[in-house]
Amino acid sequence: MTTDSNHLPLFVSDSVDGSGLDQESRSESPSTSRSRFSKYIVYVDESGDHGMQSIDESYPVFVLAFCVFHKRHYSEQVVPALEKFKFNHFGHDQIVLHENEIRRETGAFNIFRSREQRLHFLGHLTEIIEKSNFILISCVIDKRRLKSQAEPDSNPYHIALGFCLETLYDFLEEKGQHDQLTHVVVECRGKKEDDELELEFRRLCDGRNRRKKTLPFDIIFADKKVMSSGLQLADLVARPIGLSVFRPEQKNRAFEALHKKFYCDGGRERAGDGFMDFGLKIYPSSESEKPR
Repeated sequence: MTTDSNHLPLFVSDSVDGSGLDQESRSESPSTSRSRFSKYIVYVDESGDHGMQSIDESYPVFVLAFCVFHKRHYSEQVVPALEKFKFNHFGHDQIVLHENEIRRETGAFNIFRSREQRLHFLGHLTEIIEKSNFILISCVIDKRRLKSQAEPDSNPYHIALGFCLETLYDFLEEKGQHDQLTHVVVECRGKKEDDELELEFRRLCDGRNRRKKTLPFDIIFADKKVMSSGLQLADLVARPIGLSVFRPEQKNRAFEALHKKFYCDGGRERAGDGFMDFGLKIYPSSESEKPR
């Protein structure tokens, strides 16, 4: 086996055999063994409160956002870009990017000496998001409408999770990766919440979903202190999605950078156009389907 001594292999498929072709290039050959893991990784975050006891009228929605990355692009392009961004703006990379703190300019983000400096920071971050190739799958729950239409114990998180997992399966099936294991990474919220989420995740993956299919996904809980580039990007996109639904008339520069990333009907040729009810689900809709 020969390798380029200047680069470390990132994946098993990076190994090169005597023919000079890496395994990924020969993956269509029946004789080539496939990895049991898919080529994609999913990072998840939320925006808003999923509780139904009280509803915040200033933001009465719950948003779940799945950011789906090809592992090679993620490791070779996205992670280095965010690391460089942190070095440029903070001098080190021990910073976790949180949308709430950036928006409120609190904690480590109380660094802007002028409006121009803040706009430069946000513009640079938006540029990274725009240039990063990932697929967005999201569900926005209108809690006010849900409360009037659904059962009293309806859980917005669980409803949104069902939609996102089913749509993720559709995407992976399209890419020929639906028979391999895909990991879904979420941030820890607390033992009770995590246990409830894992139970619902396993239930949905075991076939108790609208498609009646077993979903080849595994959930990974990441500690809040873990500086995952994927989780940070998921954190940055969730609220702009919610605002685009709750306040559609309000200028939303962040959402403008996202709308072409949604999984859409008709393939990438319709990016930015055919994503409603595909990559972006608003629930309940005016003619609502029953909750799961």
